[in-house]
Amino acid sequence: MAGRIRAEDITSVKERTSIEDVVRDHVTLRPGGVGSLKGLCPFHDEKTPSFTVRPSVGSYHCFGCGEGGDVISFVQKVEHLTFSESVERLAAKLGMELRYEEGGGPRDGGASLGKRSRLIEAHRVAQEFYAGILLDTKNAEARPGRDFLRERGFDGSAAERFGMGFAPRSGEALTRHLREKGFSEDEVVTGGLSGRGSRGLYDRFRGRLVWPIRDTTGDTVGFGARRVLDDDRIAAKYLNTSETPIYKKSQVLYGLDAAKKVIATERRAVVVEGYTDVMAAHLAGVEGAVATCGTAFGVDHIKLLRRIMRDEADQAPAKVVFTFDGDKAGQAAAMKAFGEDQRWVAQSFVAVAPDGMDPCELRIAKGDAAVRGLVDGAVPMFEFAVRTTIRRFDLDTAEGRVQAMKAVAPIIGSIRDQSLRPEYTRTVSGWLGLEVEQVATEVKRAGRIRLDDAAADAARRPASTDDVPEPGLEASMPAPNLRDPIVFAERQLLQALIQYPQQFDDVTVAALEPAAFTAPAHAAVLDGVRIAGPAARAASTASWVSAVTEAAPLAVRGLVAELSVAPLPTRYDPSTGLPPQRYLDALVTGVLDSHLSRRIADAMAAVRRVEHDPEADPADLRARTHALHALELERVRLRERVGS
Repeated sequence: MAGRIRAEDITSVKERTSIEDVVRDHVTLRPGGVGSLKGLCPFHDEKTPSFTVRPSVGSYHCFGCGEGGDVISFVQKVEHLTFSESVERLAAKLGMELRYEEGGGPRDGGASLGKRSRLIEAHRVAQEFYAGILLDTKNAEARPGRDFLRERGFDGSAAERFGMGFAPRSGEALTRHLREKGFSEDEVVTGGLSGRGSRGLYDRFRGRLVWPIRDTTGDTVGFGARRVLDDDRIAAKYLNTSETPIYKKSQVLYGLDAAKKVIATERRAVVVEGYTDVMAAHLAGVEGAVATCGTAFGVDHIKLLRRIMRDEADQAPAKVVFTFDGDKAGQAAAMKAFGEDQRWVAQSFVAVAPDGMDPCELRIAKGDAAVRGLVDGAVPMFEFAVRTTIRRFDLDTAEGRVQAMKAVAPIIGSIRDQSLRPEYTRTVSGWLGLEVEQVATEVKRAGRIRLDDAAADAARRPASTDDVPEPGLEASMPAPNLRDPIVFAERQLLQALIQYPQQFDDVTVAALEPAAFTAPAHAAVLDGVRIAGPAARAASTASWVSAVTEAAPLAVRGLVAELSVAPLPTRYDPSTGLPPQRYLDALVTGVLDSHLSRRIADAMAAVRRVEHDPEADPADLRARTHALHALELERVRLRERVGS
């Protein structure tokens, strides 16, 4: 039976793991203020970075979608794992052996790694097994695979660089090897490495050349297999791993693990059509090339590349280049890509060799320089889309020219930079042989190409920013109204308490009480602060944030994560990197003063009610009046301390 991971081991994993390093595997980060980093959120589509990480605190928060938490919750969400699996995955990277309560162990039957890690390890073993067969020149069975590569200009070092291998024809070799290595039937079947038939397990890939498909961290999560034998009973040219717990084809790009550094540095991605095209491009010096794995280039792929390229509205435009075959299928793919062009801030380009060759064929025929020239000579996506559309019509007839004009008008209207539309209108008018005014009128009438799901997106989008709730809050907890200066001051104080706990002494924290906070969500967060206690506040900031998160009600744990990374609106002391103490003191005083003022107003109202009640007890009036004066004196003393 699986046991619960000991709490002290969970704490140790969080403290020993760099949240910055973990997040960087999925998000390209850049400086975002004092002690913080920013990037494009991996959990929703955005063009301006709102995802913030504060390494010293060990927290992250997206101010766009509201996701936030610590390094464990980040791994949970981005890798789609359970809490325990996330802890086990991080512990495995640290080389740390976890201890379990109740005499149990990990969920996978005694191994020290979680389910995902077991599947990753099985794929690593499979990749080494396949590679060993392909690279063994004495192994005649793999010769068709080596011949295939040689014909396409790839030698043994290229195959080794990309981790390629060959799957034996026997149908049981890999399965037997994995079982000898200690993997269970369920693991190899769940991972898509083996299938289960009436006679038992069999290898998923047989007699095929295989490419390992890796995620952004470099872990092998699946395989692509190419038909190389004439008598292969499966006619499909390519087979890919079916979707598994670790492999989602819509969220993986072949070659991205090797290309991500170049893509991030150059802020340019090159999307090609196949595994051999990626290899050819990288070997030719275009090391930012990637390809989809048996599926069309889609929205999730765009999100993945945008995060790595820092495709943000406040940055100089990034660049994405698509290479397509010159046939009808390639043109259709290009037009589909243009339909998604509005999802990018980046400038989109298309590269098609004049004779329709793909990068692999071009490298064989004309060498590495030709591949680089193909990418460098890419034309704007808009131009390719217009020319592809115009080719469908007979421009020698008036009817054909008018039909072509109507077909391309929405494309012109879709150009994001409106200042470029007049120039492109003139250019297209020349291509069509029509008057500029006629085309301009049609462009204005046609509007722009809209994505299929634009209407659905609009329906889900709030009517105004006033309708957007504070991220991280449940419906039962009203969102703080940050337009109220008192509520905004409460928020700043909580930010400071969470991010810089050592700057507040025990007396100051004890003076704060949930009733002093007007926003219920803020009062709930303060509850977490008080429950976490002085001992936790004296520990590391990351441990403190974790303690407050655990102590706070579930409804505001997302808010705690947000407060732990949100920048304070003040200049930091350059000598210490901390906010000025006078600023922190002013926040405490302001919240206490506001609280006293509200109590005084309530007390005054009570006194007036008693004064106007003919049946009131005079003693009650004296008591209420005395309480009112005491509150007023307390406020005077508070303000005198501030002025002194």
